[in-house]
Amino acid sequence: MILFPFPYIIHIMLAVIKTGGKQYLVSPGQKLKIEKLEKEVGDEVLFPEVLLLEKQKKLDIGDPLVKGAKVVGKVLSRGRGDKLIVFKFKAKTRRRVKKGHRQAFTEVEIKSIEN
Repeated sequence: MILFPFPYIIHIMLAVIKTGGKQYLVSPGQKLKIEKLEKEVGDEVLFPEVLLLEKQKKLDIGDPLVKGAKVVGKVLSRGRGDKLIVFKFKAKTRRRVKKGHRQAFTEVEIKSIEN
């Protein structure tokens, strides 16, 4: 068993990025599923819309974006999620509509956060 000194804290760099109309809190090495991107597996993807950046215990909040900041990732896979059933029913007319939906996604691994 390895013992570390008590105040041992690993500091992780964080950023909030915007892609696909959603915001994600990311850190290097993290894998996340985002809305479908037109990139092939293995391609590098750049996220220039950084809303917040936390580096070395210093918080930089964008207005609306942090100037000069970008997040670099790598596309791991593309696919479609589980099927969701959409069912509509009108009581008095007995109208029934049943549809299925599978949302397309791209799995990305965050490589670096640059400022």
